[in-house]
This record gives sequence, C-alpha cells and structure tokens, in this order.
Amino acid sequence: MTTIQSLQTDYFLVPLETVLSDSTHGTIPHFELVTVRVVDSDGAEGMGYTYAVNSGARAFHALIEDYLKPVVIGQDPDQVEKIWQDMWWAVHYSGRGGHATSAISAVDIALWDLRGRKAELPLWRLFGGYDPKVPVYAGGIDLDFTIPELLEQADRFQEQGYRAIKMKAGRANLREDVDRVRSMREHLGDDFPLMVDANMKWSADQAIRAARALEEFNLLWIEEPTIPDDVAGHVRVVREGRTPVATGENLHTLYEFHTLMAAGGLTYPEPDVTNCGGMTTFRKIGALAEAHNLPLTSHGAHDLTVHLLAAAPNRTYMESHGFSLDRYLAHPMEIVDGYTMAPERPGHGIELDWDALEAHRR
Repeated sequence: MTTIQSLQTDYFLVPLETVLSDSTHGTIPHFELVTVRVVDSDGAEGMGYTYAVNSGARAFHALIEDYLKPVVIGQDPDQVEKIWQDMWWAVHYSGRGGHATSAISAVDIALWDLRGRKAELPLWRLFGGYDPKVPVYAGGIDLDFTIPELLEQADRFQEQGYRAIKMKAGRANLREDVDRVRSMREHLGDDFPLMVDANMKWSADQAIRAARALEEFNLLWIEEPTIPDDVAGHVRVVREGRTPVATGENLHTLYEFHTLMAAGGLTYPEPDVTNCGGMTTFRKIGALAEAHNLPLTSHGAHDLTVHLLAAAPNRTYMESHGFSLDRYLAHPMEIVDGYTMAPERPGHGIELDWDALEAHRR
C-alpha cells in the first residue's frame, strides 16, 4: 500500500507590492504564508498552503508540525476524508475552527493536489467538472485610497480583463462610504457589477442603515456587514437591508455555514479554501449552498479556488484577491473579458518559485 512518507511545513512573510488597508485589519504591508509539501512512498508530491493577515500563521505552522504531521505520516493518501477526520479530532479540543481549520486546510489541499497529480487530472475534473470558464471579480483592498486612486485602480482592473469589481467600505463616516460608492458607480456605469466589503465593521443596525443608504447604487452584494458571530444580526441585515449579503471568509467550519444558511443570514456563501477546512470542506459548503438554492462565491486563494468553482453548478463570481502569489507562480491566472479558465495541469497546477520565496522565509 502507498503511504505518506514525509510532510514539510514552511513559513514565509510575503511583502505586498502595494500597502493595502481595510476597516478591520488596518494597514496591511504583507501577509503570512504557510506551505505544506507531502510526499508519498511512490515519490509523488502534493503542495498546499494557508495564510494570515498580520498575525496567526506561526500558530498554523506549529499545529501542522507538532500535531497534524504525526497523524498524517503513514496514512493512505487516497483516504483524504479519513485523514481529514483524523486531523479534525486531533486538534478539535484546541480550536474547533480558526487556527485549527487553517492548519487542516493546508494539509488537505496538499493531499488533494497529490491525488490529482497521481491521477494525471486537474482537480476540477477530479471533482466531477462543471464548467472550466469561471467568472471572476477584482477584490480591491482600498479603504484608504483617495477617490481618484480608487477610480484609477478600477481602470487598471478593467485593463487587466476584469468585468466586476469589489471595493472597501467601513470608513468612520457613512457619508464618506456613500460618496466613494457613488463615484465608483458613476465611473463604472449603471450595469457594471459592483460589490462593497465592510470587513465586519458595522453592528447590525449600522449595516442596515448603510445598506439602505447604498441601495440606489444597485450593488451586487454587501460583504461581511457585521461580525460572523451575530447570526440574528445577519438575518436582520438580509431582511431589512434590501441588498444581498455575502459572507463566509471568517466562518471556519461546515457547521457555521450551515447555521447561517439555515437561518437565512446570507445570500452568497463565501468560503475561503485555506481556512474553512480545505477542499474537502469547501466542496461540502458548496453542496450545502446548492441545497439552499444559494449562489456560491469565494474568498482569496483564487489559484486554488478556480478548481472548486469550475466543479460547482451553483457557482457565481470568484474573487481575485489582493494577497496574490502571482509573482511566485510559473502560471499566474489569466483573465479575459471577465473570466478565467481552470487549468488542465494535474492537481491544482500551482508551481511555486521556491527560490524567489526563500528571501521571505522566517
């Protein structure tokens, strides 16, 4: 029987080309990247990763090295679901989400990559396949941009091939948010898909007030209007705000998504494959969304997520994220007229430039 022989975990502090900002995390000069490489007894390798903003990823590294690695070594790499369950229960008491599921996610992604490479199939085909042509939007992290900078960025996004854009909200004065969204709407035109992301800044009452103030701008959605813990608040925002709600990047378990969907507290489930439990859990969230007749979107890690949305019949726009690894990829994502194509390379098809990343190892 083939078994997993080794697991290597690495930590990098990756600088961003442009310092970014949002209403919760403040100024963001870099992101923390944790990579996992697994090798089986046939010599085949798979790679996964997770990340954090400003803090936390060293804990992911420790969880993987000290607690998950002993669980994974020696297991059959084809039994990804079993390995996932073993990892979940190994660290359940210490997290049950959050740091624990981010650590699990990186290993799970590596295991699926290994399976795809050995099967000589891209993951979107291995997952059943739906449509490799995936609609994609540009996720601006731009709360502190001036309005001219915001509009210049929007022009760059369109030149790069994007046909949908998300901008940040959550400034101290709601009138500033309204003025910025109005400027973007006038600049982009009435029918251009535009989303707004508050990064949990508001209370439910504030979110309802903001949603109504922004209603005239025909937003595709308002994202993370309040904290993920406030299920009743989310339900109120959906019902009283009169604008669709996307959320999920801070929901870290299948059960959290189930609770919010069942309550009617979101319109667009938005899991992040690097923190929800990996590809194993992301696919279950997608199926749960389909059962609730909800359109599936995503957060971050577009180079991984493209496979998941290419296999999901209820998918909608995929986020192209500002915390991009494009500078370190042999095959960066290409956007043509608002779409990207899931790659045909085996596994997830990501080939990292480890030499370039080495300068950022910590």
